[in-house]
Amino acid sequence: MIVSIRETNLTLPAPTGPITATNLPGSTLKLMFSSSSLLMSILGELPAQTGSVKVSGKVSYVSQQPWIFSGSVRQNIVFGGVFDKAKYDRIIKVCALTRDLEIMPNGDTTLIGDRGVSLSGGQRARVSLARALYMDADIYLLDDPLSAVDAAVGRHIFEKCIVGYLKKKPRILVTHQVQFLPVADTIYILKEGKINIKGSFDELSQSGVDFSELLKRPENEEPSSPPVGSSVDPLSVHPELSEFGSHLSLASIAEGYEPEPVQLPEVEERAKGNVGMKIYVDYFKAGSGVFKFTILVLLNVAAQLFYIGSDWWLSRWSNQEEVKYAAIEKHRQFLEINNLTDSFNVSDFSGNFSSNITIPYVDSHFNIYVFTGIILAVFLFGLARALLFFKIAVDASQTLHNMMFARILRSPISFFDSNPVGRILNRFSKDVGHMDDLLPVTFFDFIQCALLILGIVLVAGIVNPYVFIPTVPLAICFVLVRKYYLQTSRSIKRLEGTTRSPVFSYLSATLQGLHTIRSMNMEQKFMEEFDAYQDKHSEAWFLFLATSRWLAVRLDWLCALFVTAVTVCSVLAADTMSAGLVGLSITYTMTLMGMFQWGVRQSAEVENQMISVERVLEYSRLPEEAALESKPDTKPPPGWPYEGQIVADKVCLRYSPSGPLVLKDLTFVIHGREKVGIVGRTGAGKSSLITTLFRMSEPEGKLEIDGINIQQIGLHDLRSTISIIPQDPVLFTGSLRKNLDPFQYHSDEQLWKSLDEVKLREQIKDIPEGLGAEVSEGGVNFSVGQRQLICLARAILRNNRILLIDEATANVDPITDELIQQTIRTKFRECTVLTIAHRLHTIIDSDRVMVLDNGFIVEFEKPYKLMSQGHGFFYEMVQQLGKAEFDHLLELAREADKKNETKHITANGVPAKLFKSQNSTLDSPTNLDTSYDISDLTYEITDIENSLKMIDDVSDAPEVGARAKKADAVSTNSSSVTPLTATSASDTEQTALLTPTSPEEEASLAETKAMLKTEPHDRTSDDENDEGDESLVLIKSDRGSHTDVTEA
Repeated sequence: MIVSIRETNLTLPAPTGPITATNLPGSTLKLMFSSSSLLMSILGELPAQTGSVKVSGKVSYVSQQPWIFSGSVRQNIVFGGVFDKAKYDRIIKVCALTRDLEIMPNGDTTLIGDRGVSLSGGQRARVSLARALYMDADIYLLDDPLSAVDAAVGRHIFEKCIVGYLKKKPRILVTHQVQFLPVADTIYILKEGKINIKGSFDELSQSGVDFSELLKRPENEEPSSPPVGSSVDPLSVHPELSEFGSHLSLASIAEGYEPEPVQLPEVEERAKGNVGMKIYVDYFKAGSGVFKFTILVLLNVAAQLFYIGSDWWLSRWSNQEEVKYAAIEKHRQFLEINNLTDSFNVSDFSGNFSSNITIPYVDSHFNIYVFTGIILAVFLFGLARALLFFKIAVDASQTLHNMMFARILRSPISFFDSNPVGRILNRFSKDVGHMDDLLPVTFFDFIQCALLILGIVLVAGIVNPYVFIPTVPLAICFVLVRKYYLQTSRSIKRLEGTTRSPVFSYLSATLQGLHTIRSMNMEQKFMEEFDAYQDKHSEAWFLFLATSRWLAVRLDWLCALFVTAVTVCSVLAADTMSAGLVGLSITYTMTLMGMFQWGVRQSAEVENQMISVERVLEYSRLPEEAALESKPDTKPPPGWPYEGQIVADKVCLRYSPSGPLVLKDLTFVIHGREKVGIVGRTGAGKSSLITTLFRMSEPEGKLEIDGINIQQIGLHDLRSTISIIPQDPVLFTGSLRKNLDPFQYHSDEQLWKSLDEVKLREQIKDIPEGLGAEVSEGGVNFSVGQRQLICLARAILRNNRILLIDEATANVDPITDELIQQTIRTKFRECTVLTIAHRLHTIIDSDRVMVLDNGFIVEFEKPYKLMSQGHGFFYEMVQQLGKAEFDHLLELAREADKKNETKHITANGVPAKLFKSQNSTLDSPTNLDTSYDISDLTYEITDIENSLKMIDDVSDAPEVGARAKKADAVSTNSSSVTPLTATSASDTEQTALLTPTSPEEEASLAETKAMLKTEPHDRTSDDENDEGDESLVLIKSDRGSHTDVTEA
């Protein structure tokens, strides 16, 4: 098999030829480090520039970013195939989904929503893997499916699924996890589109390849269990993991816990009944005020009056001419005797020729001028009312669209979890389209028809009162037919709107999972399902058209009856009516026949189109999040947060009012500048904690940042002060500059500097547009690692005091992983950092580790202490990695613990918090604060003399951290920290941790000492009172959830 990647030939020969289901040994497992592009080439999604790709057999593909469509868990796994329970149950077990399905409200029939919103990242990955297994393919392409799960679940899946269940299938696994290397038959390491290293594990090991160094991985695991395939079950050491799910064991589920039912809506809700008058009022209010609406009404009335006036004037003129020519005809004999012909000028005969002859005078010029003026008025008033009406309609449409868009942006995250994207697109596309294009024209036609019909009936009634006799019963018939029609058409129109949403949703989901669909040859299946959705929509649409035809036929019959009735009445009244009036009434009646039918149809269509307005208004009234801006009395001060301290008191969270609690009574303190790792099994509530800090869902309880309750401030004030690097990096369509600095707060120089700090400067410089380079939708023209680094650069630019990292390195290679970790350690050293991670090495050097399980905090301590105690959740998690990895991580934790105990947090060479303000001057002893931080440890300093003594004794401290370790031995475990006030103590005891770690720090301390000595302080009386006191130091630890007591 030969493919071309990045214009470089890449050859992967199979053991005996091309990759096929027949001539490739069944036990072959190929591990490759990069690249997803290779798998895309095998799938045919990335065309080869040179060479060829030949694949024989059915391919099953697991994408790096799992694709989940809206439906049940079972539907996502079976994927349109025939359900085989035995096969299905076995796949569920090897993919570690047994426990997850047990705690789901409806098991595997639980709806998981669009994009799998109700599942965690690890659960989505396992469902995607289970789907690939169920397809029973000949070849399996696995694009890093283990990166989204924790180490124990990853080991279970690798051993039971990839190596066990698929042992007779060819498998190509793209991964960055070196612990799986010994099991692979062939290892390919790719670099810059070329094979850098190839061979078996033994061959590469004998050749001196150091995988950890090569891949820049800070771990070098040796499997602690026998190889897969031996008689010993690698999980038998931990029986509770034999059916591993999203929890460590059954004990991880709180006693008495029963999952509350939560079901995502399956069918879009439809309104019922008439379109209320309030919808019409809201529509016109959105487009105009009272003044505009009044002008519109007056223009419509005036235009109609002039229109009727034109017909009336024409009728009057016609009658005058008729009378004149009747008189001429009557006296034609007399006129001929006097040698007058028909060519005479009528104006010459305006007088009396005898006492019996009178010829009426008709001023045609005057009549023409008046008629022309009326027609001009009709045109001007008609044009004015049309312009004003469509201006109001356009303004109404724009206003309602903006209202809906603004409310969608402000809707809580739960709305998007329960509503597929197709539903939202339906409102913004089809409903807004109807409101823009169809409704204004239909509404204007209806108003015109209504006014014309009213005018016709009035004129015909005035000319011939008998017209009212058939008009009243026929009008009643029209109203009844319209009402009967609307009862049906309205419901059908709503049905048409709701059946359109699945078409959008299905199309959107299909486009997202196109690679998976094509790889599994499911195009025809999805086309058939799409046709089924489209057929349902077409059925509703054609049914709506059929009801319109039904109405048209009935109205034609009614109009024919009405014309017949008017004609009969005109014949009966022929003796009392002039020919012009009879003609006018019949002409109007004939016009009325078509106008009445069209008017009734348009009135019904207006109500049908107003359903789109109703649906738009429904979304414009969605519940919204809390206020963006804080009230004046609760607005945080400038520069908040100063330290980044986070305090939670009995915090609970549920994603919907009727949903289950996902966080339960969390109480903890995270101190400023502290680095906290957050771990737990899939679904334990790690990401929910991040959601709580951003108030994406409103929590219960109390949550404070630097003493300010975040539930009492505006969301903008809160979210703008917290940076996040998400698990799935988010880039927006537009330029790279816009993605880095959307509000244009920074110069290009600063942007380049941030890119340089994440080692992307040279790569971006290679792009001709540089910072102006266009980012495709979702950032697909950048790799996952590059997108993650761009998000990191964005966080560096924001320079917030609190940084949240949600599995940021789960889908990136070890080199990018190490780069991100190193950047975080250096650039965010003075920030509070909360890191959610499955890769435990990324958080092993944290100040503390928070372990979540089933929404509870089960452990919160220093990682070294948690690993040293020999039991507990975190201890068990690390144990699952194997003895070698456990020892390696234990050593890293020990080194990090020592480093954390001895490091200094300083500001301009002065220990942080030694002064109340870093900018304050030492004008008096009152500038001295009562506490300061050294490596996040807060000491209660009682006076300046003790501070001076501490600095003097720094160089004499014999063993750094000795007393802190002694204090740990008598620590009392607690989930929160209680502030303590120190009693008198010997000066040397308070300097146990104050040892400079570099010449620069030693110089800074010396300078501080000199500065402090400028303000001597007399403590003679105090010293005398302290002589008989016991020497005891109470230390409040910012990193440990305990109280340290050190005896002098």
